[in-house]
Amino acid sequence: MGMLLVVAITFALTTLLLPILLRRVGIVPRKSTPAKNSTYECGMSTIGKAWVQYNFRYYFFAVLFVVMDALAVFLFPWAVGLKSIGLAGLLAVFALFVMLGVAYLYAWFKGALEWK
Repeated sequence: MGMLLVVAITFALTTLLLPILLRRVGIVPRKSTPAKNSTYECGMSTIGKAWVQYNFRYYFFAVLFVVMDALAVFLFPWAVGLKSIGLAGLLAVFALFVMLGVAYLYAWFKGALEWK
């Protein structure tokens, strides 16, 4: 537990202090240049507003996908060790499915799964 805390604090401090150190050494440029400010992904300047508001349902479906993906990750070890965990493991996974089913039904009745 203590080692994990040390690694987490070291990682956080390193990611915060490394850019400052690289700027002082001279690896990171201090002033912006025209090449740095030019378009870089497709080579074309944007037409119109670059900030477009996306429909929140994109994010909702992405989160739903991640939840189902995590469910598959948790179900695989459960299925492999089903004989050794017995009835307690079966009831735990049943409770997980009940909670997910209730959440899915709630989202369905609220209309969150409808694409308008």
